[in-house]
Amino acid sequence: MLREAILIMDQLDEFVDNLQNQIFEEAKQALGEKGFDRWRNPKWNGKIENPDGYARVIGECGDTMEIFLKFENNRVSKASYFTDGCASSMVSGSFAAELTLGRDPDDLSDITAETVLAAIGRLPKEDQHCASLAARTVQEALTHYMSGLVKKTKE
Repeated sequence: MLREAILIMDQLDEFVDNLQNQIFEEAKQALGEKGFDRWRNPKWNGKIENPDGYARVIGECGDTMEIFLKFENNRVSKASYFTDGCASSMVSGSFAAELTLGRDPDDLSDITAETVLAAIGRLPKEDQHCASLAARTVQEALTHYMSGLVKKTKE
């Protein structure tokens, strides 16, 4: 009985390992090497307390993206994202946050879905809207930052 249980557990472990490898191979095909690596090793994920620029946007697919920006000398010194979405949303948010680092508001206004997609390398056609969601969220965070500057100028 114990031998049978051990054999079953070994078969289950092998099945799980094979399934994991299959999932990873499919993800590499869909996201490309850079996207897959970023999905497995996320960068810039999390929330920043008291950001200078912040936005929360809900995409057409229902995913929510948040972008947090901190500025020093009118340049992004710290950036992060948070999403409740799929792997493509996570990868898009991560690359979008990275694209903001060291940039001034004029440079940030140039970040588009195409810019995010180019940084990632590729996304499945059905997930390319995630790059658009990330870029729109960056633009909303920039608007939030700029409106704060205008407000401070008026005070």
